[in-house]
Amino acid sequence: MIIITLDAMGGDHAPESTVHGAVWAARDFGITVQLVGQSNLIEAELAKHDTRGLQLPLVPASQVIEMGEHPSAAVKTKKDSSMVVGVGVVKAGNSQAFVTMGNSGGALAAALFGLGRIKGIKRPALGTLFPADTKSGYIFLLDAGANTDVRPEYLLQFALMGHHYAERVMKIDSPRIGLLSTGEEEEKGNALIQEATPLLKQSQLNFIGNVEGKDVPTGLADVIVTDGFTGNVYLKGAEGVASMMMTFLKREVKARPLAVIGMLLAKGALDVLKARMDYREFGGGVLLGVNGVVIIGHGRSDAYAVRNAIRVAKESVENNVVGAIEAGVNG
Repeated sequence: MIIITLDAMGGDHAPESTVHGAVWAARDFGITVQLVGQSNLIEAELAKHDTRGLQLPLVPASQVIEMGEHPSAAVKTKKDSSMVVGVGVVKAGNSQAFVTMGNSGGALAAALFGLGRIKGIKRPALGTLFPADTKSGYIFLLDAGANTDVRPEYLLQFALMGHHYAERVMKIDSPRIGLLSTGEEEEKGNALIQEATPLLKQSQLNFIGNVEGKDVPTGLADVIVTDGFTGNVYLKGAEGVASMMMTFLKREVKARPLAVIGMLLAKGALDVLKARMDYREFGGGVLLGVNGVVIIGHGRSDAYAVRNAIRVAKESVENNVVGAIEAGVNG
């Protein structure tokens, strides 16, 4: 039985959305979801759902790390927070993964302090799926925000971790690795990119070279490697553009009566497109490089996003992503 530990107090809509998502996941995936947090609040939310036959044990934690708190300081001072306690459950071997929609910096700090890094890994990286024109419909991008300042050797390790995730979870044989840069040519990019390129070329990975931002959604590569600052800015910028395009489309359709008919006829295709672009489908980012499965979701996640974040954790456990990375680094 797979056991996933969920920070029931993390996120803008917790514990309502987290508890609902946990119930949803436990029912759909047939797994145990441990709910960590303030028992009275969690029990009140559980009472709203039919939980017969579901495994949803409570793990008490009296404190909450809020979104605006300093990550490291909060983790050190709030020892009984849902985040610290939840990571501790995984460390103790009583769960195979930890999922949170809470403070992402706090989750990173809690994971580093509580689980430590995989032997040989210099820095963990946050990886996430991104819509692209590939067979799977997605590419895997890392780092999405865990490390704003990196060294060339870190990017090599990010590529290695991304390779194993794409191979194990996305089921891609010999995934193509691209390095996000300002141009395809090797001489393009800053000093970091130019120093990382030869390291990637000399590796055993399927490195295809530099990839421009415009090429990310085209599926030119299966794994896109970058530093956390660039990756986070790219993802949030793309998310903003997608939202803007949907707003513009609705506005223009409403301004043209005949276009409304076309919109209705194309509803099925538009629904598929909307789902493909919906961050809730991805669930959350995978914190690769720590010695355990940790999933960090959006703070604004609703129940469906929480459900999918738990699914991502389940898939990472089933495919032994941590073991694959450890073997790849130290083997």
